[in-house]
This record gives sequence, C-alpha cells and structure tokens, in this order.
Amino acid sequence: MRYIKCPYCGEKSSKYGRTGAGTQRWKCGNCNNTFTEKVDSSAKLLTQFLRWIFSKEVQADMPGKGRTFRRKTAKFWSIWPLPPKIEEQYDVLYLDGIYLSRKLCVLICCSDEHVLGWYVCRYENSRGWKALMERIVAPRVVISDGGYGFAKALRESWPHTNHQRCIFHAFTQVKRYTTGRPKTVAGRELYELSKRLFSINNLGQAAAWIEELESWRMRHDAFLREMTMDEFGNQRSTHERLLKAEKSLIRLIKRETLFTYLEFIDIAVSPYNNRLEGGVNAQLRAMLRNHRGLSLERRLKAVYWWCYMHSPRPLSASNILRCMPTDASIAKAYQVADRRYRVDRSIPHWGDAIVWNELHMSTEFPTYWD
Repeated sequence: MRYIKCPYCGEKSSKYGRTGAGTQRWKCGNCNNTFTEKVDSSAKLLTQFLRWIFSKEVQADMPGKGRTFRRKTAKFWSIWPLPPKIEEQYDVLYLDGIYLSRKLCVLICCSDEHVLGWYVCRYENSRGWKALMERIVAPRVVISDGGYGFAKALRESWPHTNHQRCIFHAFTQVKRYTTGRPKTVAGRELYELSKRLFSINNLGQAAAWIEELESWRMRHDAFLREMTMDEFGNQRSTHERLLKAEKSLIRLIKRETLFTYLEFIDIAVSPYNNRLEGGVNAQLRAMLRNHRGLSLERRLKAVYWWCYMHSPRPLSASNILRCMPTDASIAKAYQVADRRYRVDRSIPHWGDAIVWNELHMSTEFPTYWD
C-alpha cells in the first residue's frame, strides 16, 4: 500500500479524504497534521528545457507562443553543470577552445566518444588549460591546435604525456603566410611541401620530409636573406612572411610535436584535431545558430549543458537539480573568497579565475560521481 511521509515529522501518513478540489488529503499518525502531496515537475520541465536547447525548435511555435515555456524554464538558466572528475586513463585526448565572444572562451577536452572536461576563461592561457587538465588523468597522447599557454600547462600538469600538433593547423599556418597561390618559386615550393604533410605514414617518410625542408632552405638561402628598407629607414627582411612560415614548421620539428602520431604502433593516434573541430565545436556552433538571440551568459550555459549531457555518465534530471551549483551558490562562493581575503591578505583577492578554478576543482559538487 502506498504511503507518504509527513513533511513535518517524517513519520508515516495515511489517506484522510479529499479537498474540495478533489486532491488527496493525508494525515500523519504521529503529529496529527493534515496536508496534501505537492507534485514536483521540475525534473520533467528540465528534460523539456534540454530537449529544446539541443533541437531546432522555435519558441514561437510552442503552445502559448513560447511564453509559458519561458516562464516555467527560466529557473534552469541559473544552473551551472560542472564537469566530472575523470579518473580513467585514456590513450588519446583532444583539447581545443571555442570563443563565444572576443573575451570569452570555453576550453574543452574530449575523447573519441565523450566530452570529459570544459572550463571557461577570458582567453586561452596556461592557467585555464591547467584548471582543465588537473581534473583529468593524464593520457598517453594529447592532440591540440597549439593554443596560447598550452605547452606550459602540458609541461606542468601532464609532464609525461606526448603532444601531437594538429597537422591541418600546421598546414593552415603556413598557408596563412604563403597564401594559396604563392607568387615566388620559394613560396610555391614551401606551400607544396607543407601539403605533403597529409601523406606521411611512417617515420622514414617523416625523416625524408625534414631533409627536403632543409634542402629548400639551402636552395633559397640567398633569396631569403634579401633585405628591404622600410618607411622608417630600418632594414627588414624582404620575404618576412616566408621566413615566418618556415619558422612555424621548424619550431614544431624541434619540439617533436609534428610526427608524434608515427611513434605509436599499439594505439591509433590521429594527427588531426577533427574530433573537436568537427565533432564538438561544429555542433556547438550549430546549436548557438539555432538559438540566435540568446544573451552571452545564456550562450555560455547552453555550451555547458551540451558538454555535460555528452559527458560519460550524466546524471538524471532530478539529481542534476539537487547537485549542480547555481548562480546563488556561486555568488556565495565569491562572498566566502572575499571574506577569506579580508582575513588573510596574503591570499590573492577573489576574481573570476580564482573562484571558477575553485568551483571546478571543488570536491563538494562532484561527489555524486563517487
């Protein structure tokens, strides 16, 4: 037989007639209080809210032209779905950042199947990358496009992880300097040489490619050394853009990040960052296009929701409502950090990076994963 716990004392209650509206009334046998059971539909509404975010539905086509939907789901925009702590080691992980505005970036880490972590920052820097990496067990190989501060964060957080620079990004960096139709012989040769990066399949071909790059420099050394007087009377290299293109490749060779994928035989390592660029970032941009007009904060939270629901084991809607931090709890974290600073001035003053880092590294919210 179904029974309800008393909201006042927690003891067993039994049916006690109905109200004038026909709602079932309950009475507690311990404290003799009568009450009616309130139905909480928040979990159901959250499911509808997420279904709308991930779809192409327009609110104007919904019942009530979207007004009822907005009123009932407005509270869910205050939730911040934070990433889990990943304790399983992966062979290959992909890292990249997506910019939502000029000074708002979301750093994302994913495997071949799931999104494992995400972190919001003003721009790509080592502090943001470290905050993302420190919640994830170091993989054997990481693939990235070489964002600002990534190399430093990799040395400090995952010192034993091998780094593969995305070959497509390495090629596009050369193309940015040479253009797709170089005017000089040296430019055409370097452009064609960089295109051959896509056809290298073993270490022997990689060594031959490096020798060809050295041979290209020797053949065009006199040409590349030509100098020009600029408008300020200073001597500058005539072919500065070609030198920058060559330097971008030499830098990757010296750091040993250009052909890392050829060193692993037991696992399949891709030289491209397509899993993030095409599998995650493209879908995030499509979602934001489908819901044009969202404020910057809501666009950020939409990205957070997408990443969380594509994480390895997302919680049910009811558990999300119970566990995840909200704007109010984050504001409280700011207040606590501010009071701590006022007591001990040696602690850095609270700010976006400090508070967000503490929230992402906190053990309070992710305990539901244990």
